[in-house]
Amino acid sequence: MRDVLYLDQIEQAEALLKPQRIEVLRQLAEPRTCTEVAAVLGQTPQRVYYHVKRLVEAGLVQQVSERRVRGITEGIYRASARSYWLSPGLVGRIGGLRRRQDELSLGYLLDLMEQVQADVAALDRTAPELPSIGVSGEIRVTPERRQEFLNDLRSALQDLFTRYGGTEGDAFKLAVACYPKGDDSE
Repeated sequence: MRDVLYLDQIEQAEALLKPQRIEVLRQLAEPRTCTEVAAVLGQTPQRVYYHVKRLVEAGLVQQVSERRVRGITEGIYRASARSYWLSPGLVGRIGGLRRRQDELSLGYLLDLMEQVQADVAALDRTAPELPSIGVSGEIRVTPERRQEFLNDLRSALQDLFTRYGGTEGDAFKLAVACYPKGDDSE
C-alpha cells in the first residue's frame, strides 16, 4: 500500500468523489471482503461490490487475494493508498492563467503549492532514503516592516541559491510559501 496516490485523471476523481465510495474506501484500509464491508456499513454485499468494482477500475483499490466460501470465490480487497490527493489541475484554470512572474500574488502561491503537491506525489517512496525537510512556523511583522521582512527573506533564499546552485551533487527543489495566517477563531 502506498502512502499517497496522486489522482490526476478525471475518471479517478469521479470514482472517488461519491460519499458511499469514500466510506467503502475507508473500510478497505485493511484487507476485507465486500461481505465484511457490507456488514460494517449496513449495506448489501452486492451494493458494496458495485462500488468496489468501480474503485478497482480507477486504480484506487486492489484485489489482494481471494478465498472460497461455500463454493463461491470471494475477493479480498485493500485500498491502494493511505491517502489520496486530487490534482488541482482536474478542475482546470478558472479565470485564465495566472501571472507566474508575480511572486507576491496569491495566484503564484497556488501554482507553487500545486507544483509541490505533484512533485511530492511523484517521489519514489520505496527508496531507502528520501532526504527532505519540512519547516513551518509563524512570524509576526508589523505593516510598516512587512516589505523589509519580505526583502530579507528573498535575500536569504537568494544566498542559498547562490551558494548551492552549482551543477554537481543531488538536485533538491526548494519552495517557500509565506502567506497571511487565517483567523484563529474559525
